[in-house]
Amino acid sequence: MCVVDAAAKEAAVGRFLQQYPQVSAAEGDHPGLRGCAEVLWSAIPGCPAGIPSLFYGLLDQVAAPEAARVLTNVLMDGVFHLSAAMPAALPFLLRLAADPDVPVRTELLDLVMITVELSQPVDGDDERAVLLLGSDSDHPERERCRRVLSDHASLLRMLPDGTLTQASR
Repeated sequence: MCVVDAAAKEAAVGRFLQQYPQVSAAEGDHPGLRGCAEVLWSAIPGCPAGIPSLFYGLLDQVAAPEAARVLTNVLMDGVFHLSAAMPAALPFLLRLAADPDVPVRTELLDLVMITVELSQPVDGDDERAVLLLGSDSDHPERERCRRVLSDHASLLRMLPDGTLTQASR
C-alpha cells in the first residue's frame, strides 16, 4: 500500500508556502476557520504544522486549487486511509464546504464525501474489506470522524442534497 509519510507531507506544505507566500500571512478571518490556528496540528502524528496556511489558501482565488490538492494529500494517508489529522480538520472542511463563496467548494465537497465513505465501520468478518481498509481497531480516526459528522449535522444540512444523502447513511 502506498502511504504518504510525514516528511513528504511537510515538504509539500513547504513547497506550497514557497509558491504562495501570501497565504501564510493570511489572517484567517473567515468564520469557518475560527480556531484553526489554535489546533496543535504538529502534535497529531504525521501532521505538518502548516495546515492552517493550507486552509487559508483555500480562500485565495489564485492559491485555492493547489491548497485543496495539498490539503487533500495531507489529510489522506493513502487511497483508502484517512490521516490522524482528518478528525481535527473535518469541522473546518465542513464549514468551508457549506460556504458557496469558497473558490474550491466542489473539491472540498468531494473530500467530505470521501471522508464520509472512509469513515464507515468495516465489517470485521469481511476479509476483503479488512485487507483493503484495515480493521476499525487499527483506524480510530474513522470513529472520530463519525463523531465529528454527527456533531456537525447542521452543517451537513447546508451541503448540496447529494452530499447530505450520502453523509446521512
